[in-house]
Amino acid sequence: MTDSGAGLPPVTGAWRPGDPPGRRKWFTGPGALALEAGGSLPSYTLAYETWGTLNSDGSNAVLVEHALTGDSHAAGPAEPGHPSAGWWDGLIGPGKAFDTDELFVVVPNVLGGCQGSTGPASDAEDGRPYGSRFPAVTARDQVRTEEALADALGVYRWAAVAGGSMGGMRALEWAVSAPDRVDSVLVLASTARASAEQIAWAAPQLHAIRSDSGWHGGDYYGRPDGEGPHRGLGVARRIAHVTYRSEPELAQRFGRRHQDDEDPLRGGRFAVESYLDHHAEKLAARFDAGSYVVLTESMNTHDIGRDRGGVAAALAQVTARTVVAGVDSDRLYPLYQSAEIAGAVGGESAVVSSPYGHDSFLIESGQIGALVKSLLG
Repeated sequence: MTDSGAGLPPVTGAWRPGDPPGRRKWFTGPGALALEAGGSLPSYTLAYETWGTLNSDGSNAVLVEHALTGDSHAAGPAEPGHPSAGWWDGLIGPGKAFDTDELFVVVPNVLGGCQGSTGPASDAEDGRPYGSRFPAVTARDQVRTEEALADALGVYRWAAVAGGSMGGMRALEWAVSAPDRVDSVLVLASTARASAEQIAWAAPQLHAIRSDSGWHGGDYYGRPDGEGPHRGLGVARRIAHVTYRSEPELAQRFGRRHQDDEDPLRGGRFAVESYLDHHAEKLAARFDAGSYVVLTESMNTHDIGRDRGGVAAALAQVTARTVVAGVDSDRLYPLYQSAEIAGAVGGESAVVSSPYGHDSFLIESGQIGALVKSLLG
């Protein structure tokens, strides 16, 4: 991760070789990866973290899939190499829902990501960052790399695959594309295919990044701090974050209050604007704009039924015990999308009741933990 000088935003928040490794381990794929959209990656590497110990027959392994701006650091404190605490820290660990005294938990950073796995910020074979040359990848491509990781770890069947949002897309893809390798699956606040509204919300985010003067067509790596596409990435995060929370929560937390002594009539900010600014600055410091574009487009192209006879036909291939949960206040992934999945696979359908909107799958540890225990029980 590039250090920012004189308080300037880093040109990229991507993890780079030479940065502290933290808890990461690395897996290099067995060869070139042919991609669903055509072309290939000549090689790829996945960063991942593990908790617990794999048992002798490999039957206690659980795969946890992160969302758009998540990474492999799902549990544990912020530390050198990991600027944020684990995003599911309340669920993974000894005695927790994913009990690492009994389970072997694996969390990879997704292909196309920016925290140690191959993505736009990574060096290509010519020694220069991929940048604009990084190809389009889909959820199916990402799952294929995770299958290779599982093979390398000696995991031939997952006791469970779990994920929320973008992670839920990959969890579902695992259940459809490799049914013989998944005992159970937990899909949280996700969908079988991206909807027109979800793609529409993504469109201004992508335009914001690509319209930033620091974008340079995606080839901004190596430029000085402060000259990357941090402004566009910040706008994208502001747009996205509104969709991640609910209107009642924002109304209760902020209302029309001013930020400290700022007066919006005189150029100051409302408190809710300051809140969005804060999240924009945080993301620009720890994430990469190129990865944001690549992963957002992989979510847009997510369609479990593509070339499989449609969604219902694809979901009919699922043999894993399935729990699908939506959030009652989620305006980005509404409940009917979870119900569609559960109905097609004959799985258990649940509703997470929370005022926090889409982000509830990260916040409501008690309710999510109960679903995990139900799945693994």
